[in-house]
Amino acid sequence: MKKLGINLLVFFLSVVLCPPGLWAGDVPTHAKPKSVVTQTAPEVVMTQKSSDVLVQAQELMDLMQAQELVETEGFEIFKKVLDLSTEVIKKDPNSFEANAMAAKACWFYGMYAQELYLEDWKDICRLYGKKGMAYAEKAIAFNSKRVEGHFWYGMNVGIYSDSVNIISALVEGLKGKAQNSFETAYTYDKYYDHGGPIAALGRFWAILPWPLTDNELAMKYYQEFYNTEFFGLPYTVQFHVYYAELLMKSSSTESEAKVLLEQVPKISKNKYWNAQAKALLEDM
Repeated sequence: MKKLGINLLVFFLSVVLCPPGLWAGDVPTHAKPKSVVTQTAPEVVMTQKSSDVLVQAQELMDLMQAQELVETEGFEIFKKVLDLSTEVIKKDPNSFEANAMAAKACWFYGMYAQELYLEDWKDICRLYGKKGMAYAEKAIAFNSKRVEGHFWYGMNVGIYSDSVNIISALVEGLKGKAQNSFETAYTYDKYYDHGGPIAALGRFWAILPWPLTDNELAMKYYQEFYNTEFFGLPYTVQFHVYYAELLMKSSSTESEAKVLLEQVPKISKNKYWNAQAKALLEDM
């Protein structure tokens, strides 16, 4: 079944991304990268309206998020989403939608590089984290009352910090910017992207180094996310790992952490997060 799903995904990708003259084509969307090398999809010819191209990019993103694949196909699709978005930006630099979409695609591209254990994932996260921050800043400048720019700015700070280490990110002054972005996103729409702003704020306060870390505040946000409809979905499986890490800091809540970690392989086939959960269980 999985192989069939991948083949269908590749078929859909070839149809959607082919230029109109090539085969009456269109595009696929949201999945997660593994390790299967596929042919590079044809370049997209920008003969469509910008709005149509963005709809195409969003359909790709939605498809990827609906899949449970961690495959090279998914990794490449996010690059295609970024290409589509940047082509629109070239035609319309002031497009909020295109800049927000580009920021989102940058984060997914970097995150999937980590999940695929690519040798150059740090280089990818450093480069695309910076690009993502820049696109997000433009989106905020064009419409500061929308959640997207704020949320994806903070998320791109996250992958950038993963590549250079959190101390370096703090030295660059990114702590205050990320905090402000997540808090603003939380205020505007805390349920955006499957409750992303809630979980992100919890993670933010949990991973800061002492004396900046605030486990009590992190726990507050984690418990809030735990009680949302998004807890337990394959797309948010990393939350189980993050929450368990915090619970493991106290012997009184270690049993709760174990339950969360044991649920990970039952929820998702994502190899990266399954490996993270297994490693934490072995450390107990």
